[in-house]
Amino acid sequence: MFESVAVLLAEHEDLQQQLSDPAVHADAARAKRINRRYAELSRIAAAHTAWQQATDDLEAARELAKEDAAFAEEVPTLEEQVEATQEKLRRLLIPRDPDDGRDVIMEIKGGEGGAESALFAADLLRMYLHYAESKGWKTELLDRTESDLGGYKDVQVAIKSNSTDPAQGVWAHLKYEGGVHRVQRVPATESQGRIHTSTTGVLVFPEVDEPGEVEINSNDLKIDVYRSSGPGGQSVNTTDSAVRITHLPTGIVVSMQNEKSQLQNREAAMRVLRARILARQQEELAAAASDARKSQIRGMDRSERIRTYNFPENRIADHRTGYKAYNLDQVMDGALDPVIDSCIQADEEARLADLGDQ
Repeated sequence: MFESVAVLLAEHEDLQQQLSDPAVHADAARAKRINRRYAELSRIAAAHTAWQQATDDLEAARELAKEDAAFAEEVPTLEEQVEATQEKLRRLLIPRDPDDGRDVIMEIKGGEGGAESALFAADLLRMYLHYAESKGWKTELLDRTESDLGGYKDVQVAIKSNSTDPAQGVWAHLKYEGGVHRVQRVPATESQGRIHTSTTGVLVFPEVDEPGEVEINSNDLKIDVYRSSGPGGQSVNTTDSAVRITHLPTGIVVSMQNEKSQLQNREAAMRVLRARILARQQEELAAAASDARKSQIRGMDRSERIRTYNFPENRIADHRTGYKAYNLDQVMDGALDPVIDSCIQADEEARLADLGDQ
């Protein structure tokens, strides 16, 4: 483990020197990559320093205890500190998902349950917006298709962080949210007070950092324009501002109608298309080398039921990690950290087990 640390500390020092070079910052994309990696290695460097200091303190206490028994009393506490700092360092050395520092595009889609599913999609959107606000992240509503009762048949939102630390990245936290979310509650339209079960799907894509990262040939695109069908009045519904882009090689289709401008809708659609193509490429790579980025928590099956929201019992349960709590009202207001932390911890345990097997 400590041979690996030495290599990473040398890389950290090299990156620090690169960041002092003005030429690096002339290339924004390169500077972003270096800053992201530097922030990641800075956490390892700090953890290594803490472990080294704790180890030195323990050795000093053991040496002094030979002459003064009072120092012997400090040894058990210092041993615990060494163990704790070593474990923290060990966890930081787990190979990190290279996309953790990326921003994301999230899509929430109504599923089984009709109007109730669409209403819950709106509730999930509100939950994620509050969570993003608590993290200091910026959000941008890209597109939405409203249902008759005020929910969403489909809604897409971009979530962006200003942090260069991958551990604080949006993808690092929200990549676990993809899957089927099940809700159990009494719908507003239910006159008999019966509890209904509905589902809503969530898709999460890492956003492309720069357009050139995913090459798209214009000849591979089929672009259609049409009149917006959603609410908004005026020019939203009276001009051909909506855009539908089909990527012919993959069959991926993206539609946008949120903006009044056809150009704005086209730019938003291309943004989502790049993210979906990147996700497709990553899934193909993961399928070809399944052990390289194996995660028991974030699977590729988007039809997997990952979580249940039981309103009568005020209960939230994550089926992948076994996490359960009775504070659903707080979770729906954005208090998602304990739920997501359970996913991060379980993922780390799986990665540690993989390292142990290797």
